[in-house]
Amino acid sequence: MSRVLCVILNWRTAEMTARATEAAITAMEGIEGAITIVDNDSQDGSFETLSARAESWPRVRVIASERNGGFGAGNNVGIRAGLPDGTRPDYVFIMNSDAFPEPDAIRVLLDYLDTHPQTGFAGSAIRGDDDVPHVTAFRFPSIASEFEGAAQTGPVSKLLKHAIVAPPLPTQTTQVDWVAGASVLMRQDMLDEIGLFDETFFLYFEEVDLFLRGRRAGWNAAYVVESRVVHIGSVSTGMKQWSRVPDYWFQSRQHYFEKNHGRLYTLTATAAHMAGLGLFGLRVLLQRKQPHTPPHFVRDLLRHSLGTRRPQES
Repeated sequence: MSRVLCVILNWRTAEMTARATEAAITAMEGIEGAITIVDNDSQDGSFETLSARAESWPRVRVIASERNGGFGAGNNVGIRAGLPDGTRPDYVFIMNSDAFPEPDAIRVLLDYLDTHPQTGFAGSAIRGDDDVPHVTAFRFPSIASEFEGAAQTGPVSKLLKHAIVAPPLPTQTTQVDWVAGASVLMRQDMLDEIGLFDETFFLYFEEVDLFLRGRRAGWNAAYVVESRVVHIGSVSTGMKQWSRVPDYWFQSRQHYFEKNHGRLYTLTATAAHMAGLGLFGLRVLLQRKQPHTPPHFVRDLLRHSLGTRRPQES
């Protein structure tokens, strides 16, 4: 029987993580393996709180990361730790601390990978606690997608529909380029071949990079609609309340493009993004639309592309 290591990353959300763990315990029933909670150097008592809770949970252990290296680095801590008995898992299931799998969600992903040997990743269909589906199945970013995503203009999107990063959600299980890391099962054989998350990324683009490495090594990814997960979203990152896109987002974007496509491609992608923003800017002037980027976005994008530092603010 296949063995699954479930890794849940916590950063200052101990109570939410506890709820997610209890959902994972139910979803792991009948599946060999264990659950590892990684406290990502919260320094707020999370490790102690979760360790105490774990004493009454079956097959759950809590370990501490020595530093908060971000999403990928924290998950790597749990993956490298392996199963508590020292054996190697067949699969690694990573889920966010604000994700709540339905009782059969992990089993459905496991059955899919067991019967599709060339598929390395299987991601769940995710919805919010308001029952609204979340767009979590994507295409890889490209120069064309940078222009389309920034322009957000009907004729452009129609012309470049093949490049849209977030197309309409599939209504049936299908292969995709990549899925969000809130609930994804990964084949250990694949990870042994391509490596774990690139820890240069702090947050964002680390999943895209991992899936792209998998694709280049011949491993497919699937979006599995029968595996259902409720996801609150942005609990740790605070993304919904951003007044300015943080530096680490731009750094991750820059690293992703340069690592996987080279410097010239990256500069061209940024130029395409700027051109798209310029086109949308005309719509702002002519149609009185609201800008779709946070304050300072253009300045910060160019600054990171040119390798300059953010000026100190008074």
